[in-house]
This record gives sequence, C-alpha cells and structure tokens, in this order.
Amino acid sequence: MRVVIVTESFPPDVNGVAHCAFQTARHLAERGHTPVVIAPATADDVPHDQAPCPVVRVPSLPLPGYPQVRVALPSRRLAATLAEHRADVVHLAGPFVLGVRGMAAAARLGLPAVAVYQTDLAGYAHTYLGAGEATAWRRLRSVHTAADLTLAPSSAALRDLEAHGVPRVKLWPRGVDTARFRPGLRDEALRRALAPNGELLVGYVGRLAPEKQVELLAGACTLPGVRVVVVGDGPSRPGLEQALPGAVFLGRRTGDDLARLFASLDVFAHTGPFETFCQTVQEAMASGVPVVAPAAGGPLDLVAHGRTGLLVPPGDAAAVRDAVRALTAQPALRAAYGAAGRATVEGRTWAAVGDQLIGHYADVLAGRRTAVAA
Repeated sequence: MRVVIVTESFPPDVNGVAHCAFQTARHLAERGHTPVVIAPATADDVPHDQAPCPVVRVPSLPLPGYPQVRVALPSRRLAATLAEHRADVVHLAGPFVLGVRGMAAAARLGLPAVAVYQTDLAGYAHTYLGAGEATAWRRLRSVHTAADLTLAPSSAALRDLEAHGVPRVKLWPRGVDTARFRPGLRDEALRRALAPNGELLVGYVGRLAPEKQVELLAGACTLPGVRVVVVGDGPSRPGLEQALPGAVFLGRRTGDDLARLFASLDVFAHTGPFETFCQTVQEAMASGVPVVAPAAGGPLDLVAHGRTGLLVPPGDAAAVRDAVRALTAQPALRAAYGAAGRATVEGRTWAAVGDQLIGHYADVLAGRRTAVAA
C-alpha cells in the first residue's frame, strides 16, 4: 500500500503524536509498504536522520506561549504530495490543523482516510481557557466524521468519541519497545548520582505543561526517604521547580538514556488526567516499574489496580502522595507490581499493533471497493 501520513508532529519533536507517527512509518516500510510523511517544519529545519521514509515539511509557526509546538500554515505541498504519491490511504495522526487540511484534500481527491484520535483537545481547552470544550468537540467531530474510520487508542477515548457523535470508531492501542525499555537497564551508579543518600526514586516523564498537573507530586516530595525525579521540558518548568522542593529536574531525555532512567526508578507517577493513551505509563511497565496514575483516560486500560500499580482519583494530590507512600514502604509489593507490569506489556510490540493498523487499512479499502461495486 502507498500511505501518506499527515501528522501534526514528527521527530525530532518529542511527544506522543510524533512517536506514534514515526513508529507507524517505520513499520509500514519494514512490511514492504510505501509511506510518506507530511509534517510541520521544525524550528531550525534540521532533518531527522533516522526517518524511515521521505518526510515533506510544510511551513509552520510556533504556538504562542508554547514554542515547542509548531502549527502548520496553509501550503500547496500537502495536496501535491497526496497526488504525486498516488496514495491508497491517507493516515491522519491527531488531526487538528494540518490533519483537517489533509482530510479536505483527501476528500477532494476521493482518497480513503483513517483518522487517529490522539489528543484530548477538549481537556486542553478546559485547562488553558477554562471553556471551549464544546467548540473543540465540534472540530473533532467534523474531521473524524469525514474519515472512513477513526481509531481510538483506549476504551475511554472510544467511549468519548462515540458519546460525542463520532461514527465508525474502532480501538487501536499503541505499541511499546520492549527491547529498549527493560528492567535490566537499572543503573545503580545513576541511582547514587540522583539520590546520594539512598532515597527511593519516584519519577515523572513527560511534557511540563499545565494539563499534565505535575504539581500534584508536591506531596511526594515531602515523604522521607523519597527523591522525586522529573524528566521532560515545557512551559511549566520554572513554576514546577518552585512547587516541587527537592525534586531533580533532568530536562528532556530520549532513546537509551531515557530507558536507563525509567529502569532506575522505584515508582513511576503520572499525574495528567487528559491522556487518551499515556505511552510513558506503558514504558514504565516495560521497564518493570510499578505505576501510580489517575483513574481516567488511557491509564484505565493500562494499569491493573492492585496488580501492576495504583490508580488514584484525578487531581487528588493527597491520593498521589498516599499511593507513592504505600509503594515506597513495601519493596516486595513494588517488585510484584513491576514484574506483573512487564509481563502485561511484553506482547504489545509496535510490530503487533502495526499489523493491526495495516488490517484496519485493508478493511477501509475493502469497504470502498464494496461501495463502488454497489
């Protein structure tokens, strides 16, 4: 199949949309298909050397107040690439700006489109604006209704889409690199550097932005014998450095360096309630680390409460603190949860979920052929 992936973000960006789009392109190429990626230009236009296929960059501008996020500008490159590549399927990754234009271009060319829901825009609107959820859902419903198929990453996301009138929704989760993220990378020298007094390490990995609610870790910072480690960057970092006394901020980490950090944690704590999936929870589980996460969105599918980690009420700082305290006080429980988490995700490889995606493409193409024949 010839597939054009229209994505709002792509490496060297570091976020869930970019990572999933990269893994999708890589899997398609490895299976003998022919993908092309269309993505916003990066700030410095530095190419991603390890891209598994051609990447067409369209002009973009930084999002006001959050320059790490780029917003695509109108460009003829999108429609021209769809036509030149002779696409069989258009894959819309987290469609919001560029993806909306991709959907319109696919419709004009009569091309089938698969839209992948990845970002809780309504939750973000509530966080940043205090309103606008209905407007966000109208935009989402418009683009996803126009697609031949919408793929939701979790059961909670699927229910949200259906509840807001989006038709033709199926579940498509995310994979995890179980070779890179593994318990054997636990590094005692790194642990001593981060916790010279032998503290247990409680880590957060992800963007530092208001919707992630990382300030909920403040209570964990006060626990005796605990050192909070924050991996990631974003506009909230200065405020969080004040709100989380004693925490170690390591900035953005990727690749093997990130995998070593994951495996060296004693507890992984995620705080954001607006995750449609939450890849970092899955990476922590692959690393054999027990998880504390909000009982909302994607983590509901990932964390088995009382078996691989603990789910807490969203937005409840005291519950986060108490869950961290419970795990740090019981080394045998941490070990059991960590081992169960690793066992849970061992079959969730990117190859496995990539093949599921190819099956969804095939179903869409078959549906189009049936419609034409009728």
